[in-house]
Amino acid sequence: MRCFGTFGPVYSDINYVVSRKDELADYINRVKQGRYVVLFAPRQTGKTTFFRNALNALEAEGNAYLPIHLNFEGYVDTDADRFYPSLCREICRQIEYSLQKRKENSSDDLLHFMENARIIDPVSMREFFENLGVVLQNKRFTIIIDEFDGIPPDAIRGFLHTLRQIYLSNTSLKCPYSVGIVGVKNISQLNYDRSISPFNIQDEFKLSNFALAQVEDLYSQYTEETGQPFISEVIEAVHTQTAGQPFLVNRFGQILTEELKIPSSETIQMHHFNKAYKKILKERNTNISHLITNIRRDPRFEKLLMRITFYKERRHFILDDEIISELATYGIIGEDDDGMCQILNPIYLHRILLTFQPLINGLEDQYFAEDGGMDFTEYISPHGELQMRTLIDNFKDFIARAGYRILQVPDTPQEFVGQYLLFTYLDEFVNIVRAMMYLEVPVGRGRVDLIVRYNEHKYIIETKVWRTEKTYQAGKQQLAAYLELEGATEGFYIVFDYRENAISKSETDTYDGCTIQSYVIPVLQHRPSQVV
Repeated sequence: MRCFGTFGPVYSDINYVVSRKDELADYINRVKQGRYVVLFAPRQTGKTTFFRNALNALEAEGNAYLPIHLNFEGYVDTDADRFYPSLCREICRQIEYSLQKRKENSSDDLLHFMENARIIDPVSMREFFENLGVVLQNKRFTIIIDEFDGIPPDAIRGFLHTLRQIYLSNTSLKCPYSVGIVGVKNISQLNYDRSISPFNIQDEFKLSNFALAQVEDLYSQYTEETGQPFISEVIEAVHTQTAGQPFLVNRFGQILTEELKIPSSETIQMHHFNKAYKKILKERNTNISHLITNIRRDPRFEKLLMRITFYKERRHFILDDEIISELATYGIIGEDDDGMCQILNPIYLHRILLTFQPLINGLEDQYFAEDGGMDFTEYISPHGELQMRTLIDNFKDFIARAGYRILQVPDTPQEFVGQYLLFTYLDEFVNIVRAMMYLEVPVGRGRVDLIVRYNEHKYIIETKVWRTEKTYQAGKQQLAAYLELEGATEGFYIVFDYRENAISKSETDTYDGCTIQSYVIPVLQHRPSQVV
């Protein structure tokens, strides 16, 4: 029986695989047009699997194409003097391998060429390909280069210059006929002469995350083999929380079908999904480890990520910006439909917040008034519902009780401290009462910040930062629209006011049958010495 793959490339004989037929057809069409194509995408998004399948598809075209695969990862600690001779040997080995797969013998001319071939620099590299093109005659020699980032820095400029010369040669027998460059970093990050570009910008190839239909297809392969179905809500929840990120989709499948030990006679339900979701939020798998390591590389990352998250800052997705480019390279942010930055999926957002929030903020003993005699379990009604209004009222009072000390929370920028404290407060609450909290769930063209689920009840919370009275009122109407789309009748709107003279307030409004409970919470509390 096959399984969900999370360790390197996936193989259809042992793994459930998304075929990506449309993307594959698109790429093969570009190869047939002789294009030089670049694909730079984060790790664990299926690049290697996709291009291995592309090689197989080209081989299936018959003798018209001679495709080979190169991997530059092993060159990361070498220099140009070692790179070029090794490249020559590897190209010749891969040509032999490709011909053997098709049970095709090498011609005497090709054997003689490979025995005497040499590449020592960019000039000899161009001559190598010119001569190879003559020997191969009508075969269209195609190269896919994986892990291109490993190319030695002192070889980049000459290597790309040579490809550009070949690309612009305007001959039907140009060799290589097509090149695919696959890597994590984009060309602009590789520190080469930016006036040299061997590729048309139109030939940048994007390998998207899985669409919902592709996740459905992937999981249905498991059901067809085992007879164990998923309810549709589980598959939709997986796609929503992962935004179709290939590793995370497969990791969910792995947990649900292997690690939770669900009897095969049972249908996989939402309570199973909730267990898998909690596991992913806590574990350090390779994908999450890369995420956490990368966002800690530069303190500037936290500020941008939190401004996107907490301030709803509309920052244009421009890869010329060093910080945006780095975060996009790591697969943390991407471009939304309006050309703005967005964190790519809710699970990443949740793990980012857990990474940046202090383990202990020093204010936990202020969650409840000293004479209140309450704990979080008191916010569950006798009917099994969460008393969300009272819970948030208590949070507002907690901020007032903590006073100026909220500005002393360690390692937390003051401009985000209110939102961090709310997240920590709710996170502790849902863990104690065994509820579920999902972050930034896509709804229509907007986004809801938090959804808390408990006993089949759904509680929707939207947070913002105070801008103006107009935007504050508009936020209520936006939340009402979200509620209608989600089929909910009550929402909670929390606005953090960082102004010096902010005034706390709570109010209730009704919009088309939806009730909005609003809170304005001042954050910049005065120190005792400032109070008259």
